[in-house]
Amino acid sequence: MPRVNIESRSAPSASQPLLTQIQQAFGTLPNMFKAVANSPAALQSMWTAFGALGQGTLGAKLGEQIAVAIANRNRCEYCLAAHTVLGQNAGALPAEMAAAQLGRSEDTRTAAALVFALKVVEQRAQITDADVAHLREAGFGDEQIVEIMAHVALNLFTNYINVALDVPVDFPRVALK
Repeated sequence: MPRVNIESRSAPSASQPLLTQIQQAFGTLPNMFKAVANSPAALQSMWTAFGALGQGTLGAKLGEQIAVAIANRNRCEYCLAAHTVLGQNAGALPAEMAAAQLGRSEDTRTAAALVFALKVVEQRAQITDADVAHLREAGFGDEQIVEIMAHVALNLFTNYINVALDVPVDFPRVALK
């Protein structure tokens, strides 16, 4: 049972215009956004971050692969389910999303990004010069490295919201690994 209100009708009035945008974007109003709508500032922050990163240079598919890896690591069933669907919508095959869940990919560039993102999560950003060098060897520049970090931060935010507030999963469930 959720630990905060997830009835969009009773969200603050300042959240309502964003909830309308989100519903139009998804064709439905996911429970996570209903929960976050309790704080108009948090909702604005989250929605703006999704929009900005969606226009980034990493591409939607890699962004979703990073999201499922972090969701699995943080045991966030909500984000794992949502980003698996979004990843497939972005062109990832089910096998690619399943591999990404474990931080793996047959594509060396994707694999490097996933390994790096998980290391950032697991080691609380205490990475080394060698970790960044490995990303550069895989073809990532400064812009993409910072973008990977932004994806990590956004996914930590969403994972923590969903796990801590026990937001009900409203996407097809995916088993944690």
